[in-house]
Amino acid sequence: MGQTEIGLIGIGVLMAILLMGVHVGFALLLIGFIGYGLIGGFQGAIANLAILPFDRLNNYHFAVLPLFLLMGSFVAQSGIGREAYHMARTWLGQLKGGLGMATVFACALIAACAGTSAVGAILMGQVAYPEMKKLGYSRQLASGCIAAGGTMGILIPPSMGFVLIGILTELSIGKLFIAGIIPGILEALFYVLTIFLLCRFNPKLAPASIKTTWKEKVGSVKLTWPVLLLFVIIMGGIYGGVFTPTEAGGIGAFGALVIGLAKRQLGVHGIWESLMECARLVAMIVIMLVGAYMFNAFLAITQIPTTISEFISGLPVPPMVILIAIIIFYIICGMFFDVLAVLILTIPIMYPLVESLGFDLIWYSVLMVRIIEIGMITPPFGINLFILTGVINEPLGVLYRGIIPFVIADICHVALLVAVPSLSTFLPNLM
Repeated sequence: MGQTEIGLIGIGVLMAILLMGVHVGFALLLIGFIGYGLIGGFQGAIANLAILPFDRLNNYHFAVLPLFLLMGSFVAQSGIGREAYHMARTWLGQLKGGLGMATVFACALIAACAGTSAVGAILMGQVAYPEMKKLGYSRQLASGCIAAGGTMGILIPPSMGFVLIGILTELSIGKLFIAGIIPGILEALFYVLTIFLLCRFNPKLAPASIKTTWKEKVGSVKLTWPVLLLFVIIMGGIYGGVFTPTEAGGIGAFGALVIGLAKRQLGVHGIWESLMECARLVAMIVIMLVGAYMFNAFLAITQIPTTISEFISGLPVPPMVILIAIIIFYIICGMFFDVLAVLILTIPIMYPLVESLGFDLIWYSVLMVRIIEIGMITPPFGINLFILTGVINEPLGVLYRGIIPFVIADICHVALLVAVPSLSTFLPNLM
């Protein structure tokens, strides 16, 4: 049996055991170790297992991951979700569908601190959904805008998806962060426009809330301005080259701690919970990365990525057709797996292919994390929908009906990013 055949069998077995529920990191580690041993000898596989994880993770730049995760944990414990929603509700609540729009903007602010998609959906499910339901909002609209808004966490910097891509591909994490700013803002605007149009054509979906004065509007900003300032300092510092993403992570974590302490919303218990949550997430991601490095070594010795890249790039079809096929593939993957898991599984094969097709890798990275998140809210599966239904205690059918308009908005957003790549590359190219 040749090395290519062993590689294909290994990929097939990997998919099978993942669908059986085996943890991604352990599955990658197992298949990578056995596959490499069958081709290159188990002595070499043992040497890889001993050397690769330490060699790759013993890196100053890897510290960006736990630092930004710690920043997100501190902010979550500081009650920023409720404050962000209150500020956005004060400014937009008087509009038709204003609470839904406020939910989207609150999710965007949470995304700028947390870096993951589930945090915004869970917080807004606890804070915004009861209020929208009490005021007579359609259950479908209320649940749909929360599920969609949560997905911004993986696109708006500091995104853990971009951190992982930077670690695995050695692309600039700073440039990836900056590349997500304009697409992230556009995503929020697409969702707000969707809510506006839905309420315009069917006013019964969402009543207007209580009007607020300008004094109340301006006063609400004081709740969140420290976090907004922290975000501007971090992204501005990275963009201007004042500090590296790793240094920005340290500043962000320390700044979030100071803000929480100054507002008296982060006590000893909150600090301990933040540290433990960060440790759990980092441990999970490290296991996945160790498995990814072993599996990548296995794929490299089989030469499957090179073979696939040469075969597909040689097909007599335009590169855009191949890109559309990749988009569909990632949406399907996003239905079944977590964003970080999909990235780790597909990066070794997809990045050489995309590079051979002549696409910009920064632009493609933005597109990839955006597409995977669409899969996470796309019926009939959608992992984020399953998470949210446990938070708001609504049947999946309600969420499925509510999310469809936002999935359509997502497709339009992706089409715009594909048609105008400079939306993702303009700011990074100025760095």
